Amino acid sequence: MLGGRDPLAAVDGVSFHVDPGETLAIVGESGSGKSVTALSIMQLLPARVGQITQGSIHLRERELTQLSEEDMRAIRGREIGMIFQEPMTSLNPVHTIGSQIAEVLIEHEEISSTEARDRSIAMLELVGIPSPKRRVDNYPHEMSGGMRQRAMIAMALACNPSLLIADEPTTALDVTIQAQILDLMEELQDRLGMAIIFITHDLGVVAQMAQRVVVMYAGQVVEQGPVHEIFERPCMPYTAGLISSIPRLGSAEKGKRLQTIPGNVPSLSERPDGCRFSTRCSHVSEICNKGVPALEIPSRGHEVRCSRWRDLDLTAKAVS
Repeated sequence: MLGGRDPLAAVDGVSFHVDPGETLAIVGESGSGKSVTALSIMQLLPARVGQITQGSIHLRERELTQLSEEDMRAIRGREIGMIFQEPMTSLNPVHTIGSQIAEVLIEHEEISSTEARDRSIAMLELVGIPSPKRRVDNYPHEMSGGMRQRAMIAMALACNPSLLIADEPTTALDVTIQAQILDLMEELQDRLGMAIIFITHDLGVVAQMAQRVVVMYAGQVVEQGPVHEIFERPCMPYTAGLISSIPRLGSAEKGKRLQTIPGNVPSLSERPDGCRFSTRCSHVSEICNKGVPALEIPSRGHEVRCSRWRDLDLTAKAVS
């Protein structure tokens, strides 16, 4: 990031892949680097505050960091779709929902405005919006939060992308609507065969949606692997802390507080020299301050960034 005198690395030490038809979840507290990672994939980092200085991002055989802005515009929407956290800040308030979906179609496919409108109606129907022929002429403010999010999904999927990035798409919704949106995304994934990168802070959603999970902290991947493996046998104290803090029905004792992780994610200028979680970790020891730990492999497909993972028993119950 370029905000101060010297550039600071908002995200480093991040490496993962997602396969066709798979859902990969990225989890972590606010400030962990989840959204910056998503914007980097889309090449949408604001130039005045951030840029990619090294590393690579591959979509099949193409290296996205080497593409021109014109080439990236051809990929955004057509091959990679993105759903944002708050649709009211992502949808244009002065254009109808239908015209915004049609704009994506006309940009990427050689079709007429009439055909684009018909396909916009079909997309609204696909995502479960009732009376799509009428709703296509609605403005964003004329729809509920759940309807707006469905419209955002319709826009993101209009050109049938191979990868969908969903950046906390249900955070602003109530629990009932959240469940409907998650069910819809799973249904559409089964129907369209797309890969999904699902960014969230809600491990309950991870357990429902994802096959693999990436845990981020202070700009780094600190653990990743199959969801069942991470939930049942976490090797990183931060991951174990996230799992332990999940409220569970029937498990709370009267007057007992829910478990929390003390402290906050350090700012870019205050990250410790060793393990970045060391200032909040109850298992910290001298070795934790001797350089940034490398990713190690406890088991096949499972990676962890912790110098003490072999010494710790962090077994936690999986989310049911």
